[in-house]
Amino acid sequence: MQLDLKTIEALAPDQASLGAAAKLTKRSNWPRLETNEQFGLIWGECQGSGSNPYRVAFDTRDHGYKCTCPSRKFPCKHILGLMWIGATAPASFDRVDQTPEWVNDWLGRRRKPGQPPMQAPASSEGKSIDEAERPEQSAPVEDAAAAERREAAQRKRAEDTRSAVSAALDELDQWIADQLRLGLAGFVDSCSERCRRIAARLVDLKATALAGRIDELPARLMALRSEEKPDAAIRELGKLVVLAKAWRAAPDDAELKRLVSTSETRDQILGNPDAVQVESDWEVLGEKIETRRDGLVSHATWLLDLKSPTPRFAVLLDFFPASAGRRSGAFAPGDRFKARLVFYPSRNPLRALVAERLGDAAPGNWPAFAPDATCDPLAAYAAFQDGAPWLSDCPIILPAGAIALDEKDGAWWQAASDPHGIALPVAGSVSQTLLGLDLAATAALWNGARLELLASQSSIGRLDLS
Repeated sequence: MQLDLKTIEALAPDQASLGAAAKLTKRSNWPRLETNEQFGLIWGECQGSGSNPYRVAFDTRDHGYKCTCPSRKFPCKHILGLMWIGATAPASFDRVDQTPEWVNDWLGRRRKPGQPPMQAPASSEGKSIDEAERPEQSAPVEDAAAAERREAAQRKRAEDTRSAVSAALDELDQWIADQLRLGLAGFVDSCSERCRRIAARLVDLKATALAGRIDELPARLMALRSEEKPDAAIRELGKLVVLAKAWRAAPDDAELKRLVSTSETRDQILGNPDAVQVESDWEVLGEKIETRRDGLVSHATWLLDLKSPTPRFAVLLDFFPASAGRRSGAFAPGDRFKARLVFYPSRNPLRALVAERLGDAAPGNWPAFAPDATCDPLAAYAAFQDGAPWLSDCPIILPAGAIALDEKDGAWWQAASDPHGIALPVAGSVSQTLLGLDLAATAALWNGARLELLASQSSIGRLDLS
């Protein structure tokens, strides 16, 4: 095995991964370590936090690797740990002549660098003209059998994933019940540690998207005032309960699978004939950039449809490593462009992909679709929650109003001529120059507790509030 520490350091995504890999080199973490020196392969099973160990394989000749863990780092710490043992303690591997079936399956699916496509060997014996013209029946039979095996394997993987996610939701229900039994005050005080433990367990059970949502809950609570935290915690826990019940009722629903386990790829969305497609003029309302605890940065770009008779929104969502810094986006707040968007299947289609950009759109004001003062500005949020109560941020268009500042409670948005005197609290700080300014219409995100302002139309033009 041609492995050394310099090779491992070159393949490692960061120093933290090397440190984690070094901890995994203890023999107790690896109940199985084997090698086939003839083919330059090493593999093993690494015990993680779940009940089933992760299967890890590495090709020492071209540095190909495979691990069944859900880590977003490539290579992950389990691969690096296997390489570390191979470089520093090769005697730990049991030498075998045959590789297990899961290693062979991995080898069969990958093509090594520089490897030409496999060709059928030429027969050394000649054929007669009659034999050459006679159709061969064996190849189609083999192809059909291989296709059937692949479909069976896919069905089994899907069933295994569904069973694992179902077990994850059972553990989540028990965890939420425990938090309520122990009291919300204690949960708020130690939510970071508690959420981290259940999130790690959900990752092991393949509920990765749900784990990420729970992992971000402490950061959202810490951004609130002390008196707001218990209400926000019970509201978020309630949404998790509703989401779990919805998934159990429809585990194959595309939106629920996206929120609980994994999302579709770009190609799957663009190739979906049932996906909603809208070709229109769009304006970039604003951006929402958040650094997540898993080392990724979430970059949400909110768009407004300028041709729709009623407010229609879209969000372009992207993720990239925090170590890469803030990546320059293709859009800036205030940009207007013509494009065809394809929306992810959802009860409230919102997340979208730009399938085709068709040029720039003319500048101007927003259409006059904002509700008047007699309408409830939060009616859109109520309909949004009726369709998908497990979601939080809902984009809305507010009617004419102004922003006022309260020394105790912070900034508030106040309707201009609402007979009911509706006022909504604003998240974060607001520039002093906006206070008291007449706003003809305002685009914002409402989560049931606070507004996140995106943009406004005023007498002095468009205002970027994000």
